Amino acid sequence: QVQLVESGGGLVQPGGSLRLSCAASGFTFSNVAMSWYRQAPGKERELVAFISSTGGTTTYGKSAKGRFTVSRDNVKNTVYLQMNNLKPDDTAVYFCKVPSLGYWGQGTQVTVSS
Repeated sequence: QVQLVESGGGLVQPGGSLRLSCAASGFTFSNVAMSWYRQAPGKERELVAFISSTGGTTTYGKSAKGRFTVSRDNVKNTVYLQMNNLKPDDTAVYFCKVPSLGYWGQGTQVTVSS
Protein backbone atom coordinates (compact mmCIF):
# COMPACT_ATOMS: atom_id res chain seq x y z
CA GLN A 1 0.00 0.00 0.00
CA VAL A 2 1.03 3.61 -0.47
CA GLN A 3 2.91 5.16 2.41
CA LEU A 4 4.34 8.63 2.82
CA VAL A 5 6.18 9.09 6.11
CA GLU A 6 7.44 12.54 7.05
CA SER A 7 10.15 13.08 9.63
CA GLY A 8 12.58 15.73 10.80
CA GLY A 9 10.22 18.18 12.43
CA GLY A 10 10.73 19.62 15.87
CA LEU A 11 11.30 22.73 17.91
CA VAL A 12 13.84 25.22 16.57
CA GLN A 13 14.77 28.78 17.46
CA PRO A 14 14.16 31.64 15.04
CA GLY A 15 16.95 31.76 12.49
CA GLY A 16 17.58 28.05 12.80
CA SER A 17 17.35 25.27 10.24
CA LEU A 18 15.59 21.96 9.82
CA ARG A 19 15.58 19.32 7.13
CA LEU A 20 12.36 17.42 6.61
CA SER A 21 12.22 14.05 4.90
CA CYS A 22 9.36 12.19 3.30
CA ALA A 23 9.97 8.50 2.66
CA ALA A 24 7.70 7.01 0.03
CA SER A 25 6.69 3.44 -0.73
CA GLY A 26 3.97 1.54 -2.53
CA PHE A 27 4.28 3.31 -5.87
CA THR A 28 6.94 4.17 -8.46
CA PHE A 29 8.44 7.19 -6.78
CA SER A 30 10.71 8.18 -9.65
CA ASN A 31 7.73 8.58 -11.98
CA VAL A 32 5.89 11.23 -9.99
CA ALA A 33 6.30 14.81 -8.92
CA MET A 34 6.15 15.58 -5.22
CA SER A 35 5.00 18.53 -3.17
CA TRP A 36 5.37 19.88 0.34
CA TYR A 37 2.47 21.68 2.01
CA ARG A 38 2.00 23.15 5.42
CA GLN A 39 -0.92 24.04 7.63
CA ALA A 40 -0.73 26.42 10.54
CA PRO A 41 -3.40 26.49 13.27
CA GLY A 42 -6.53 28.22 12.03
CA LYS A 43 -5.18 28.60 8.51
CA GLU A 44 -5.69 26.80 5.23
CA ARG A 45 -3.15 24.32 3.94
CA GLU A 46 -0.71 26.04 1.61
CA LEU A 47 1.79 24.88 -0.98
CA VAL A 48 5.39 25.24 0.15
CA ALA A 49 7.37 23.56 -2.64
CA PHE A 50 7.05 21.37 -5.69
CA ILE A 51 9.61 19.16 -7.39
CA SER A 52 9.26 17.31 -10.67
CA SER A 53 9.84 13.58 -10.99
CA THR A 54 13.45 14.02 -12.08
CA GLY A 55 14.15 16.94 -9.77
CA GLY A 56 14.85 19.17 -12.73
CA THR A 57 12.01 21.56 -11.97
CA THR A 58 11.26 23.13 -8.62
CA THR A 59 8.83 25.83 -7.61
CA TYR A 60 8.16 27.48 -4.27
CA GLY A 61 5.37 29.22 -2.46
CA LYS A 62 5.93 32.86 -1.64
CA SER A 63 6.76 32.14 1.99
CA ALA A 64 9.47 29.64 1.07
CA LYS A 65 11.32 31.46 -1.66
CA GLY A 66 14.95 32.13 -0.86
CA ARG A 67 14.89 30.16 2.41
CA PHE A 68 13.68 26.65 1.60
CA THR A 69 15.08 24.11 -0.85
CA VAL A 70 13.28 21.01 -2.07
CA SER A 71 15.23 18.01 -3.37
CA ARG A 72 14.75 14.32 -3.92
CA ASP A 73 16.65 11.06 -4.04
CA ASN A 74 15.00 8.64 -6.46
CA VAL A 75 17.18 5.80 -5.24
CA LYS A 76 16.10 6.26 -1.63
CA ASN A 77 12.52 7.14 -2.63
CA THR A 78 12.70 10.22 -0.45
CA VAL A 79 11.93 13.87 -0.90
CA TYR A 80 13.50 16.51 1.33
CA LEU A 81 12.75 20.04 2.40
CA GLN A 82 15.71 22.02 3.69
CA MET A 83 14.43 25.00 5.68
CA ASN A 84 16.81 27.80 6.65
CA ASN A 85 16.37 31.07 8.52
CA LEU A 86 13.18 29.81 10.08
CA LYS A 87 10.67 32.28 11.46
CA PRO A 88 7.84 31.91 13.97
CA ASP A 89 5.38 32.19 11.05
CA ASP A 90 6.82 28.95 9.69
CA THR A 91 5.27 27.09 12.62
CA ALA A 92 2.92 24.52 11.08
CA VAL A 93 2.39 20.87 10.33
CA TYR A 94 4.28 20.02 7.16
CA PHE A 95 2.92 17.39 4.78
CA CYS A 96 4.25 15.76 1.66
CA LYS A 97 1.93 14.93 -1.17
CA VAL A 98 1.90 13.11 -4.48
CA PRO A 99 -0.07 15.68 -6.47
CA SER A 100 -0.97 13.42 -9.37
CA LEU A 101 -2.28 10.62 -7.14
CA GLY A 102 -3.71 12.62 -4.25
CA TYR A 103 -1.73 10.80 -1.58
CA TRP A 104 -0.80 12.66 1.62
CA GLY A 105 1.54 11.86 4.43
CA GLN A 106 0.52 12.18 8.08
CA GLY A 107 2.56 15.33 8.63
CA THR A 108 5.38 16.44 10.89
CA GLN A 109 5.16 19.35 13.32
CA VAL A 110 7.58 22.25 12.99
CA THR A 111 7.60 24.81 15.78
CA VAL A 112 9.75 27.92 15.57
CA SER A 113 10.02 29.64 18.91
CA SER A 114 12.55 31.10 21.29
